[in-house]
Amino acid sequence: MNILDNAVNGYIESLIKDRSELLSEMETFAEAEGVPIMELAGIETLLQLLRIQRPARVLEIGTAIGYSGLRMAEALPDAAIVSIERDENRYKQALHFIERSPQNDQLDIIFGDALETVQEAESKGPFDALFIDAAKGQYQKFFDLYSPFLAEGGVIYSDNVLFKGMVAEENVENKRIRNMVKKLKSYNDWLMNHPDYHTVIIPVGDGLAVSRKK
Repeated sequence: MNILDNAVNGYIESLIKDRSELLSEMETFAEAEGVPIMELAGIETLLQLLRIQRPARVLEIGTAIGYSGLRMAEALPDAAIVSIERDENRYKQALHFIERSPQNDQLDIIFGDALETVQEAESKGPFDALFIDAAKGQYQKFFDLYSPFLAEGGVIYSDNVLFKGMVAEENVENKRIRNMVKKLKSYNDWLMNHPDYHTVIIPVGDGLAVSRKK
């Protein structure tokens, strides 16, 4: 389910130019293996915002197979991308894909739980942008842990904040999903009222929150 009307979303995606052979292979792999990567319209929005911002260093929470990291590196050829991944299999898959990319020297992947790799990530900062795309129930913890490493005027991007539109639904039957929706709604409310950030939620892809440090 897309947040945008399916016809509108399909039209937008039809206008997006084809990706490289490697990125297309990663998209096919992600679909076949059930690996969550950003929806096409969502990541294109993120990349355009990053092109406008032009960060020199980006920290990504949640590497998965390295797709978004490579997309960011491609859009920001002068930037360094540091990414954290806790799943060993996903970490190895990411390294496999990244090693085959011309952007491989831009990416630095940390293997470990983002709740425990704070000091290692801090040593590689400060960062101009932080991209949160990992365990949804931990978003506020990730924000609190890593926002101190953000440079002045930095921006935090949070993906999946509308969770396929379910944050707007009154009743969600599945208990596990209901708990996830509750946590995301709490995060969104907390984020929108954060005294140190200006935030907007863009209803594209699975929902992208953009928080700029005041």
